[in-house]
Amino acid sequence: MEFGTKYGILVKYMENMGSALVAFSGGVDSSLLLAAALDALGRESVLAVTADSVIHPPEDLEVARKTAEHLGSPWQVVLSAEMDDPAFVANPPHRCYYCKRGLLGLLAEVAEKNKLQCIVEGSNRDDLKDIRPGFRAVREAGVLSPLLEVGMSKGDVREAARAIGIPNWNRPSDACLCSRVPYGVAITPQILNRIYKAEVVIRGLGVGTVRVRDHGDIARLEVQARDIDLICRGENRDTIAENLTRLGYRYVAVDITGYRTGSMNE
Repeated sequence: MEFGTKYGILVKYMENMGSALVAFSGGVDSSLLLAAALDALGRESVLAVTADSVIHPPEDLEVARKTAEHLGSPWQVVLSAEMDDPAFVANPPHRCYYCKRGLLGLLAEVAEKNKLQCIVEGSNRDDLKDIRPGFRAVREAGVLSPLLEVGMSKGDVREAARAIGIPNWNRPSDACLCSRVPYGVAITPQILNRIYKAEVVIRGLGVGTVRVRDHGDIARLEVQARDIDLICRGENRDTIAENLTRLGYRYVAVDITGYRTGSMNE
């Protein structure tokens, strides 16, 4: 099936929703979903809502704003409160369930206030291949996952987004900063800020995908295999070591296996 046809099926699937709140992160999945909602329902019947939280890099909020503006969608920000939930802060293996449950509760309040009939979110077919505790909260809340329902994979989403001119169609996927912290280690704003600043340093060297896995006084760096040599070169290595030591890491290690999704689940 052609990607354009898949997008058409997505739009058709959403036409009977009446009105929708789109859980909008600014990533390619939720961006395509927002575009489809606007095409299916019209601007007056759609609201994109983004969570402002310490668990996400601060620039994500600006990306979401610009993308919503590009698509011509009404956009709203809610302050998420996952750090007020002891069950989330304790960082169990199903941490994402508590985060998603809290966020969807906030979105339900916004949807009710704005008289929007549905809440939709951007899970795609490939998301089912990984451990996704948050998806249980999606189902419990009765939130719809149109990309999943019409069978779109991540590749389908990117191709469709490129075809209709969404500017972030090739933006790398990224999990929240908590995914860098081992299960059972309490999540704090200080840890998340340290991880964020460390990743900014490494991206500044021209590395596209990086995860700084925070093991206490050890920073375990995951980058694409092709970038391992880049971060180990003399000046780059010194820059990383100096800056990450300043952030409080005693040791900085490069994971020679390279970046992989969900390595904390191994």
